[in-house]
Amino acid sequence: MKPESAFFGQTHEGEDVTVFTLSNSQGICAKILNFGGVLYSLETPDRNGNKNNIVANCQTVQDYQQYRPFFGSLVGRFANRIARGRFVLDGVEYRLAINNGVNALHGGLKGFDQVLWEAEPVEYEHSAGVRLSYHSPDGEEGYPGNLDVTVIYKLTDDNELVIDYTATTDKATHVNMTNHTFWNLAGAQAGSILDHRLWINSLSYLPTDDGLIPTGDIAAVYRTPLEFRGKSIGQDIAKITDPKYNGGYDHCYVLPAHQKNVLVECAFVYEPVSGRSMRVYTTEPGFQLYTGNFLDGTIPCGTYRYGKQSAFCIEAQHYPDSPNRPEFPSTLLKPGEVYRQKTVYRFDIGMSQP
Repeated sequence: MKPESAFFGQTHEGEDVTVFTLSNSQGICAKILNFGGVLYSLETPDRNGNKNNIVANCQTVQDYQQYRPFFGSLVGRFANRIARGRFVLDGVEYRLAINNGVNALHGGLKGFDQVLWEAEPVEYEHSAGVRLSYHSPDGEEGYPGNLDVTVIYKLTDDNELVIDYTATTDKATHVNMTNHTFWNLAGAQAGSILDHRLWINSLSYLPTDDGLIPTGDIAAVYRTPLEFRGKSIGQDIAKITDPKYNGGYDHCYVLPAHQKNVLVECAFVYEPVSGRSMRVYTTEPGFQLYTGNFLDGTIPCGTYRYGKQSAFCIEAQHYPDSPNRPEFPSTLLKPGEVYRQKTVYRFDIGMSQP
């Protein structure tokens, strides 16, 4: 299972970007860019053996730079939001780049999704992978410490796409990474995802203020529109009436009995037309469900335009604003420690419940 590499394009700055192709014996093929660590495409067969790409993408690197859609991107240093773009650490207040109202979002003005990663293919007996590395210097986007990050994408013969994250620092800092792939199991350009059926292994979520910053409360999903036990994404979506969500889901779910570095199944998704299904496992204490509510037809892939709720995200991560919430699981990384995170996406045909 030898990875392949090829020239993909150039950034606005003239940097060459490489695409790495990972294939397995079951007919699944993943393509990874070293720009932004982007999962550019993932082709899987449907119930009839027809292959389609099931992740949203852009055609060119420069489109990723111009529109910054986060399609398939690695997100860091801190995924999701930090209130007012600031936190205090060891008595020092750090001010981050503000890029989402009054808050900091997804690493700042130039997060990990907008940088060129060093990359090399890696081979295993029953899987193929690519290792991505990035050095984030002290002070980048306002964060303290020189942070060295490694992310390995691996496609296995068990139809699993595995993403392994590690990071070290020379100064105490906060780290919270994720992958921001937008999925549509019917096909990346198939349109609405509202008929996808979803199971979520969570009893609670984090209520937020109007800026989508957690209030600190943890609320039950039972008998609310946020409870998913096999219903379609669209079944109760009209009941999400708070304008800050723009008519859909954008909520952080709390995973039960979280143990550090232990994989748990957090979600199962089934698309009835293609028959494709996807299980998501993570070592993180939560994940963000986002149903593409702010996709508005402006982001292109050739002649196609991504409309509202034409893709969804399941972003495994720590809770938003954790640096300012000592009651939340900690995102603090100190010198001598290793940040670790693993997320696994497993693909299949059929609707066996979790």
